[in-house]
Amino acid sequence: MILPVYAYGQPVLKKVAQVIDTDFEGLDKLLEDMWETMYHAEGVGIAAPQIGQSLRLFLVDTVQAMDDGDEAKGIKKAFINAQMLEEGGEPWTYEEGCLSIPNVKGDVERNEQIKIKYQDENFNEFIEEYDGINARVILHEYDHIEGKLFTEKLKPLKKKMISRKLDQIKKGKVNADYRLRFAKTK
Repeated sequence: MILPVYAYGQPVLKKVAQVIDTDFEGLDKLLEDMWETMYHAEGVGIAAPQIGQSLRLFLVDTVQAMDDGDEAKGIKKAFINAQMLEEGGEPWTYEEGCLSIPNVKGDVERNEQIKIKYQDENFNEFIEEYDGINARVILHEYDHIEGKLFTEKLKPLKKKMISRKLDQIKKGKVNADYRLRFAKTK
């Protein structure tokens, strides 16, 4: 089922997400719905807080973002209870966007290499290293489970330039090709 994406201003997007226990009910259905929602919104990643669930869970599919012939360099997987172990390499800047912040993009500096510990959908544990676009997408989604948004990493001038757009999103005044759920305004 395609779920609504929680838009900028929703409190769940600013919370540190909770660990998922191995006896979590409905994980398979949640994962299925998240994949469907992400693809419907044409995203390369989505985190549980973006669908209103304060859980340490995110999905990444960078295969679709790779150039023709380089698809094998991409990853498609679920990350459960992820913990960032290391960030390294040279910082590099790349324009990012977010399903929860439609029509807003900005240059974000991130490290080019990461080492992450996580569990898959069967709660098997892995420690893996990623670089380049794979590391960037993982870091973006990891930020979501830590209650952080990419807009917080923008340079001060860019933050000022997008502040009106962010206010409009908070008020529900934004168009997207997918369903959004907005925070209740007083």
